[in-house]
Amino acid sequence: MKYGNSRVKVSFNSPVILTFTILCLVSLLLGTLTKGMTTDLFFSVYRSSLMSPATYIRFAGHVLGHANWEHFLGNIMLILVVGPLLEEKYGSSNMLFVILATALVTGVVNFVFFPRVQLLGASGVVFALILLSSFTSLKEGSIPLTFILVALIYIGEQIYQGLFVQDNVANLTHILGGLVGAGLGYVMNKNKMNRY
Repeated sequence: MKYGNSRVKVSFNSPVILTFTILCLVSLLLGTLTKGMTTDLFFSVYRSSLMSPATYIRFAGHVLGHANWEHFLGNIMLILVVGPLLEEKYGSSNMLFVILATALVTGVVNFVFFPRVQLLGASGVVFALILLSSFTSLKEGSIPLTFILVALIYIGEQIYQGLFVQDNVANLTHILGGLVGAGLGYVMNKNKMNRY
């Protein structure tokens, strides 16, 4: 595509976030084509035998699965807005670590404490990125007011919904994702400041 005398190129600007988005889309399409069989087998976490290799895939794979297009679009839109900025700031390997850590924490907690609940979706990752983004302006010896406000509003809303709203949303997963994002945001920013 030409713009004036120069060509405009489309860049794969955020490899981890874009790859994650593509994998979520592929898992949704597979789930649709197989009437949920692949979603149950690989892209949702629930209590199952520790002898099955699929159990360990589901510990992380559940963040790729989505129940339907609305569920997928709600999560992916937020990830595509926040994720590339964070990947540019923290690097691709750190973003991959944040996603995997969030997936494993939320997957293992669901497996251990909620044996009859099938968990799927990237909402834990969404909230990890939201809390991580509030750490982008961390300076030594201070906590950003934006982080405090986001944490209070977000955690307060999740506790309220968990207690008073029956909407089949895994509020604990959102809280755990937010805690992973906040914790890793603090550590990554602290390490960055110590280098200078």
